[in-house]
Amino acid sequence: MSDVLIIGETFRSPEMRHEVPLGVPDPFVYLEHDGVRHVYVGSMEAERIRGLGLDLEVHPLEEIGIDELYAQNLDWHEMSLAWAARACAHAGLGHATVPHTFPAGHLDRLRQTGIELTVDQSVFDARRRAKTGAQLAGVRRAQRAAEAGLDVAVALVRSADNDGGVLVLDGEPLTVERVKAAMRVVFAEHGCSADDFVVAPGPQGAGGHEMGHGPIRVGEPVVFDLWPRDDTSFCFADMTRTIAVGPVRDEVREWHRLTREALAVTTSMIRAGVECQSVFAAACDVYESAGYPTQRTKTAGEVLRNGFFHGLGHGVGLEVHEGPYMGLLPGGVLLAGDVVTLEPGLYEPAVGGVRLEDIVLVTDDGCEILTRFPYDLEV
Repeated sequence: MSDVLIIGETFRSPEMRHEVPLGVPDPFVYLEHDGVRHVYVGSMEAERIRGLGLDLEVHPLEEIGIDELYAQNLDWHEMSLAWAARACAHAGLGHATVPHTFPAGHLDRLRQTGIELTVDQSVFDARRRAKTGAQLAGVRRAQRAAEAGLDVAVALVRSADNDGGVLVLDGEPLTVERVKAAMRVVFAEHGCSADDFVVAPGPQGAGGHEMGHGPIRVGEPVVFDLWPRDDTSFCFADMTRTIAVGPVRDEVREWHRLTREALAVTTSMIRAGVECQSVFAAACDVYESAGYPTQRTKTAGEVLRNGFFHGLGHGVGLEVHEGPYMGLLPGGVLLAGDVVTLEPGLYEPAVGGVRLEDIVLVTDDGCEILTRFPYDLEV
């Protein structure tokens, strides 16, 4: 196995968080050389990382002469380049594979010192395909938080009154902003957080990842696409439901029926060894048979704004979107331990969209559906 090198902190680097599953806010060095896993980190973090009980050789920066560097009065950026180079030299690193997110300044400096660095994201993606027990537990917690948040949202829209076609609650319009505020409280109560998420009513729901804004109207489909992150494991969940208050248009009801069919068909296919692209193709078959365009049928260069205009799903873990991907591009095969989403949908810019998304754990002979929320369109 080739040596690897990661430089970063664990809040924004999924590669680093996978190797050191602890919140460390400042960049540090993780490397593997000759089968030994090394961490070079400030002394204030060293004992915390040792406390994880992992097979890590933890080196405080004093071990590589950080005090000598302080005496040189280097600026912060130069200091970080210098001690990272010392860390690699201390471990005897001569060549390593680094992720796509590897800092450009460190890439230049370390290559100047003679270290051969190869950028290959696939090495790091493969490490994270099968979730650890702690990561899977985090995904489950995040999924329960998503469902609890959506429960609150549904309760709010059910409690609202129809005032001239606009939902009103306690004398004020029920807006996306009010709904999101209530959902964030529930996420926090479940030990999760979310920078933002989709609550997109009416035409906004046809805007992909349009986050949503403004009042919610009677009869409009509202796309709820939720990806809270578990605060302990830093793992995400991902779930989408489409919900409307009051009678919806017949075409929206048909979109929902077809999307449930596409979800059921693709879920039945999930098991280790299945080609990712074939699962996407099965969703396209459902929509194309009903006369709707898909990414597969559009002409080259066409911007598809209606029909099924996105991929079917993706992996979820330390990133909300990670491999494997189920779409137009070859995605390889599903592996036991993958956690993936299935999210078919249909859209029309003037009306909105319908999307349903479940998250599943791939097993040798099928899958475990981690999502428990009902699929009902009209509440």
